[in-house]
Amino acid sequence: MAFQLLLNFMIAFLWMFLHNDWTGPRFVIGFLLGILILLGMRRFWPRLYLGKVWAILKLILLLLRELVVSSYVVVKAVLRPELNIRPAILKYTTELKSDWEVATLITMLCLTPGSVVLEVSDDNRTLYIHAMDVDDPAQFRANIRDTFERAILEVTR
Repeated sequence: MAFQLLLNFMIAFLWMFLHNDWTGPRFVIGFLLGILILLGMRRFWPRLYLGKVWAILKLILLLLRELVVSSYVVVKAVLRPELNIRPAILKYTTELKSDWEVATLITMLCLTPGSVVLEVSDDNRTLYIHAMDVDDPAQFRANIRDTFERAILEVTR
């Protein structure tokens, strides 16, 4: 993947060199031309690096969406005249294996308002999460698995 990105930059700079034009628009044109050349050479690389870039952008957009939604839920719960929440400490077993994947999941969970990771087991497979308002623990776990964990797996594998 890194080789493909480096090759794309080299094609963009070669395009600028051949046109003797060292401006930003000429670089963008060369970069897009490099993407087209890499797409034409797909039989040598089954996966193009742009798929990984797209997965990273989706992960960032997912985090931003969850930040906005959970912030709204927390503010709505705090501003209600009566505090009607059901806090819970949940045990969550993750499918993530590497330290980077687990650390990313923990960071994303702690950044979203209303939840915080209290403890991580020694094997990095079990997380103990405090959540501000939980109706159904199984639904809460499924939500983590279907959103954050799936997006992290798309980026890392």
